[in-house]
Amino acid sequence: MKIFSPILSILLLISCASGKEKEKTYTGSTPAGVVARTFLGIPLTDSVDFIRWELFLRDGQYHLHYNYGIGKPNTNGFINDGIKMELSGELSKDKNYYRLSNAGKFLQVAELNGDLLQLLDEERKMLVGNGGWSYTLNNTGPALSDEVSIKAMKTPLNDSMVFDGRTPCGVPGVIAPGTECYKLKWRIVLYAKTSRDEPGTYKILGTALRKEGGQAGDWQVISGKDGRIIYQLNDENGKGFIYLLKLDEQVLVFTTAEGKLLVGNQDFSYTMNRVR
Repeated sequence: MKIFSPILSILLLISCASGKEKEKTYTGSTPAGVVARTFLGIPLTDSVDFIRWELFLRDGQYHLHYNYGIGKPNTNGFINDGIKMELSGELSKDKNYYRLSNAGKFLQVAELNGDLLQLLDEERKMLVGNGGWSYTLNNTGPALSDEVSIKAMKTPLNDSMVFDGRTPCGVPGVIAPGTECYKLKWRIVLYAKTSRDEPGTYKILGTALRKEGGQAGDWQVISGKDGRIIYQLNDENGKGFIYLLKLDEQVLVFTTAEGKLLVGNQDFSYTMNRVR
């Protein structure tokens, strides 16, 4: 028996290791809304522009580094480096929903897929960001997957829907390779033919497409993998060049033409937020 004990020990170690969840790391910058502030213990009266997150998830536990404060003009950082804090606690998961615990307070988070997390309110509704930041966190080692755990419902189209956001420069077909680019500012307006509940025209404004007066064209609703709803914006030749996956009525995310969800970085996500 002693001859085989080293082999048995190795097998036991392998067995135990395989039962543990691999650590996942997510990062992103979000607005400093009430839900996020309450969970993190940031006073609602403090002047805060945004919060930067670095979130580690593993084996029923989370560890969070977060940095918040007033943004320093013309940089991606904070005035005086902001305030840096750490937080650890228990992590539970129900299907594709995480719940982070902190001294009797909880934060609900939806796992869109292995690459993207979306912060939620207490009723599991997606938090809506603004023109500067979204409530999406991005995997630091993304797989670029076409999987998505949330399927939006089809609802009647509004006369016009306006979405704002700032993204990295990796939206396919927008920035030519080799072009110096740090971020893209977007405003996308979708007009509908409400009498027939059909898409109509769109207009894109911002740094993404610097044509005078913005770029306009037709858009359509297409059915993607597993029946998911995608807004396809067509170029002047009627060919799709922008693809936005509908997560709910308020939040869209850029995808590739093949349906893979784009993954951002610590500064910006590929999420568009409905302007209220």
